[in-house]
Order: sequence, then C-alpha cells, then structure tokens
Amino acid sequence: MFGKVVKLAKKVLGKTKPRTAHEPVVLARDAHDVSRRDISEAALKVLYRLKKEGYAAYLVGGGVRDILLGLHPKDFDIATDATPEQVKQLFRNCRVIGRRFKLAHVVFGPEVIEVATFRAQTEDGDRHQSEQGMLLRDNVYGSIEDDALRRDFTINALYYNIADFSVVDFVGGLEDLDKRQLRMIGDPEVRFREDPVRMLRAARLAAKLDLSIEAGTAAPMPKMAVLLREVSSARLFDESAKLFLMGAGAATYRALQANGLFAELYPATAKAVKQDESGRVERMLLLALGNTDARVAEDRPVTAGFLYAALLWHPVQNAFEKRLARNEAPAEAFQHAVSEVLDKQCQHTAIPRHYSTMMREIWTLQHRLPQRAGKRAERLFEHPRFRAAYDFLLLRAEIGEADQELADWWTDWQEADGRGREALLKTLAATGEKAPAARRRRGPRKKPAPATH
Repeated sequence: MFGKVVKLAKKVLGKTKPRTAHEPVVLARDAHDVSRRDISEAALKVLYRLKKEGYAAYLVGGGVRDILLGLHPKDFDIATDATPEQVKQLFRNCRVIGRRFKLAHVVFGPEVIEVATFRAQTEDGDRHQSEQGMLLRDNVYGSIEDDALRRDFTINALYYNIADFSVVDFVGGLEDLDKRQLRMIGDPEVRFREDPVRMLRAARLAAKLDLSIEAGTAAPMPKMAVLLREVSSARLFDESAKLFLMGAGAATYRALQANGLFAELYPATAKAVKQDESGRVERMLLLALGNTDARVAEDRPVTAGFLYAALLWHPVQNAFEKRLARNEAPAEAFQHAVSEVLDKQCQHTAIPRHYSTMMREIWTLQHRLPQRAGKRAERLFEHPRFRAAYDFLLLRAEIGEADQELADWWTDWQEADGRGREALLKTLAATGEKAPAARRRRGPRKKPAPATH
C-alpha cells in the first residue's frame, strides 16, 4: 500500500540514548524523508510568514505522518505559538473559527490551511467538560511539548520544524510508525471520555493506513462505545462521511465491527446483520462500500445518499414485512416503513433532507423497476434517480436478492437504440407482462379540498 516502509525508528532511534517522557527525539534534515517538495505552496507560505515574524512554525499531524509513510497528503495543518488573533493580523485571507477549539483558517482559493496555537493539558477545573467527562471547550495555550501531549495518537504528534527542517517527536510516534500501530497518547479511557469520536477516528485511521490498533488503545472501545450517544447526531453524520467515503470504507466497517462501534452508529443495520443467517445483508454492505472505495480510487464522485440507502435497505425491508404481516396495504406499508427507519436512524446520525429524499427515491424505484411494459420503461429511464436505482438493483442482484434477469434487461435497455428497445419490449410482452390499461375518466375531476395548514 505504501510507497516505502518507514525505518526511521530502527535507523535513528536505535542510535539515541534512552529518553525521558518529555524529552523529544529530533531528526535532523538528513535523517528523515520529509521534503518541502511534498508540502503545498500555500502551507509553505504560512510556515515561512510565521517564521519571518518571529513565531514558531511547525507542520504537524497527518501531513507529516503521511509523508513519512510515503503517501501524498492533501491537507496540511500548522502549529504555532502565535494566537489565532495574531495569525489573523499576519494574513488578510484569514478567519478565526470555533468556540470549543479556536483556530485560524488561512484561505488560498480552494485550499484552507488550518493554523492552531499550541495548547496545554490543563487541570479539569480549567476546562469546560460535561458530567460524563466530555471536553466541551479547551483554549488554554501552552508550549509545543504541551501541545504534543494533548494530541490524540502518537503518529499524529510529529512536528516538522520549518526553522531547521527537523522532525520532532515527543511521544514515540516514530516508533509506532515503524511498528505500524495506532496508539493513544495518555490513558485511552480518559481520552475517549473527553471526546468519544476519537474511537471512530482510531478505526478510520487504522483502516485507511493499514495499521493495527495498539492493544491498550483498543481494549476499552467496546465498553465505551455507548459514549457516542452523547455526541450530536449532526457531528456523527459528518464523521460517518469520513468513515465510509474516503476510500477505505470496507476496511473501516470491519474495524468498527471489531471494536463494537458500528452498532452505536447504525443499530438497526447491526441488528439486521446479526440476525441474517444467509450473510446477504453484510455482503451487500461490503459490496456497496467496496464499490465506493473503487470510485474514490478512480477519482469519481460518490454520495452519502447512495451509501446510506445501502446501509438502511434491509432495516426498511424488515419493517416493511412486519407491516405487511399486519395486513397494511403494500404501498402505505412501504412508505411507513421508510419513515420509521429514517426517524429512528436520525436519533443516532443525522441525515440531511437531500440525502433522505434520494434514499426514498432509490428504494421506491426498486418496486417500480420490474414494471417495464408499455411506456413504463421509458418513463423509469427518464427518472432523475434511475441510474442510482439501477446501480442499487445490481447490488441486490449480486447477492441473490433481486432477479438477475431483471438487472440484465435494464443493462440491455441502456445500451440499446430505439429498435433494440422495441425488441426488448416485445420480448417482455411475449413473457406475459402487459402494458397498463388506459384509465377511463368518469365525469369531471373533483376540485382538491382546501389545505388545512
């Protein structure tokens, strides 16, 4: 997966003396592979400007980590001893954001360079926390050593110093990169309680970078997964997009399941997977996630709406079948089942309306795609969500849930010209499917009742 294997820990750390907990390892310019060629021009402008004005300026986090792993980072974060207000004075294209963590964003067209002031680990009395220990606000500034100790994972606490081009490591991140493991800085239970989303981040990073989660970091996750219920559903939707739409969705799903986290995000889906002895439910999820990963790798567009449709399809089907068993009319039963599942899911992860609308249309079209006689096929083909619904049908056919002949028919329809489509409809008629009879009007239409809202 990586262009090169990190050997810095063995190569350099083996030559250093044992260090204290806060004594950093400093790799000189010739002892590491971080190069300014790998850093965006915008990030370099910010680093150099801060340095010129007498402030400390470090590239930090994923940018340093990914370059050391031979990857090509897209985002670059900077840490400094300048306050957000001081950063804003240096850059006209800067805005200060955030209450929980105040940050400076320096904007260069589509690229945003995030600049954070060194923060300190403080006593609980100096921070704003919930009763459960979740960190609500933390704008206490400190030194670079303080800043390193309060970051989440060791491999995200590596600093590239623009002043002398060295890499600085206070917490053993280089060693963990060499071991290909993800390790929490400090007591994992305390850190997860401060921000439960760190558990999701651990699963995502481990999957994305093909790392193991260090045993001490992974151990408390299953029992602490319930803390995700304290996180807003809107934030969890944003995190879900990162989990599944960044190119390693299938591996992330497995990591979430392995650490007891998936059921807190998608309880109905987790229940459907557990109860399905055939394995079809999980197979469809993995197929959808794998297809999404492939599209990301090919730099093709992806949407959370389609993936959410796959995640919640079988919970909808289960709710639909229960309503049919209560003798509800099929059309009404299906729409009620959709609303029921969406309402319950939104208590865990918010779903913006434009996505839920897309999901409803994809699901509804699954019941309409078999109805192709007459002019129905052409009308369905012209539907704005036809392509998404067709792709969804292919997923269902691949797991044996939908008719493969139906999926093949729609594939042929899209590839055929006018005569070819006429032939497909004739073949369909020969199998017994008839066009719907024309409706006969029985007198003038009634005027609709006046709205009551």
